[in-house]
Amino acid sequence: MNRYSPLPAFAIALIAVTATGCAAPQTSGTDAVPPVIEHIHGVAADPNSENLFVATHGGIFTLTPEGALAGLIGGYDFDAMGFTVLDDALLASGHPGTQTPAELGSPNLGVIRSDDFGETWSPIALTGTTDFHTLTAGPDGTLYGIASDGVDLLISTDNGREWNRGATLAAADLAATNDGLYAAAEEGLLLSTDNGASFAPVADAPLLYALDVRPDGTLAGVGTDGALWSQNTEGTWQRLDPLQGAAQAFTAIGDDSFVVVDDRGIVQIAPDDTTVLAPVR
Repeated sequence: MNRYSPLPAFAIALIAVTATGCAAPQTSGTDAVPPVIEHIHGVAADPNSENLFVATHGGIFTLTPEGALAGLIGGYDFDAMGFTVLDDALLASGHPGTQTPAELGSPNLGVIRSDDFGETWSPIALTGTTDFHTLTAGPDGTLYGIASDGVDLLISTDNGREWNRGATLAAADLAATNDGLYAAAEEGLLLSTDNGASFAPVADAPLLYALDVRPDGTLAGVGTDGALWSQNTEGTWQRLDPLQGAAQAFTAIGDDSFVVVDDRGIVQIAPDDTTVLAPVR
């Protein structure tokens, strides 16, 4: 899951979400309209379906492959600045909304967890004190994050309950593979092979601000040149489609299929087709 610096908000669908992150009430029946999303922080594949989770300023939503948007999941209106999927669990961080239960933490959520795909959430660590803007899970279940008020990499090997400090690292995004932990940093793509204790530059990589791991273990990302980039199994990078504006969020949902949130809305990009799943309204 991918975290970058906040970009100007845009709205998807028909009803407004307030600036406090509280969603407007949903209607039902024949007059039902899609929920509104204002500023998307991250997208991730639902491990239990073909849907996407959409982590926003006002809670978590779902998006079907046909473009049907639904939520808030569980009615939770927290600002999901950090969001990732670990096996069948969802983990998030950020700030409470106006209707967020007090036990999840304030002014920062720390790390919260859902074991029922967002229907309920529980605090598990750093409650009230920490706001992760970058949060990702590795293939071995290790969690990595960078808090909004620091530049130290934070690492958890017990599902987010205890966190240890790694290298000092100013990174826009993180992605973990079997080769190690990658970081999209101002100085270029970096790699740690010692579980985040130190990082070294990756030769011949594009300058990226978003990263994700494809199912085959290679990387893909969004470059500062405004285009998608993908890496082959030999480590060589290829420039793919240009985006429209900067990316708010990015994820790889297949070896050659990606979802990006840019000025068009939520967009799925495949080798022979680009589909706007949820357009900007």
